[in-house]
Amino acid sequence: DVYVTGSNSRMMSSEISTYLTGRYVSFRIYPLSFSEYLDFRKSYTEVDDHYREFSRYVKMGGFPALQLQEYSLSSAYTAVRDIYNSTIFMDIVKRSQIRKVDQLERVVKYVFSNIGQTFSALTLSKYLKSQNRQMDPETVYSYLNKLESAYILHRCQRYDIKGKEILKTQEKFYLADPAFRFSVLGYDENAVASMLENIIYLELRHRGYDVYVGKLDTAEIDFVATRLNEKIYIQIAQQIRREETERREYGNMLSIADNYPKYVLRTDVFEGGNYEGIRTMHVADFLLSEEY
Repeated sequence: DVYVTGSNSRMMSSEISTYLTGRYVSFRIYPLSFSEYLDFRKSYTEVDDHYREFSRYVKMGGFPALQLQEYSLSSAYTAVRDIYNSTIFMDIVKRSQIRKVDQLERVVKYVFSNIGQTFSALTLSKYLKSQNRQMDPETVYSYLNKLESAYILHRCQRYDIKGKEILKTQEKFYLADPAFRFSVLGYDENAVASMLENIIYLELRHRGYDVYVGKLDTAEIDFVATRLNEKIYIQIAQQIRREETERREYGNMLSIADNYPKYVLRTDVFEGGNYEGIRTMHVADFLLSEEY
């Protein structure tokens, strides 16, 4: 076997097929999963219990270089921001000869601020117009594609659970690593909920699942993940403090008319592990689980 590795400095992944002939397999390399993060940390530093380590993982992300020693958040985000800036400049601005860099930056900040929210290029275009910044939907769509090709973003399509079809509108986007958001926009406790969703999305992709946002009539299931003949449904809630929130999170799952595994993931203290067949788990435990 011959393995070829490298950055995007010479070619993007979509361009490889034009240069390589014959049989080849392309692997996408992700930042460290939570399990890999713990193994990595054990080799270089002292490791706390996995719940405290998970809190650190949400803030610091999975870039290996940040786990070699204890960094402050400020130092870590400076390093990640350098990775982000070099990727934006080399793989997008320079390669595509983008002149209006400020437009690209506005698209980036909008997407980073709306991780886990459905939107379209038209939605983003209208938002920019309300901010007195003109940008047509085609330009927005082009920028989103470039960010995806440079591995800054992952696109997550919606899936109609009843109709069993992939929908072409109102997609979601997730970051290649949570630290990207915090390094560009600053750390914000209010963004933790969306980063939990981001982390679960990356974990599922890391394990070989195709991942979609589930549409069930007017309700939304955070993730529908499929792998060969397997399928799992996932709802993510940072905290469930009110009964109406509990009814919504579990009620949406109970409305799905099949027997595939269903999970509600959270980070607060809860009693019991099952609710009418729906498994309740701490996010950190789910990430370390081998049952799916």
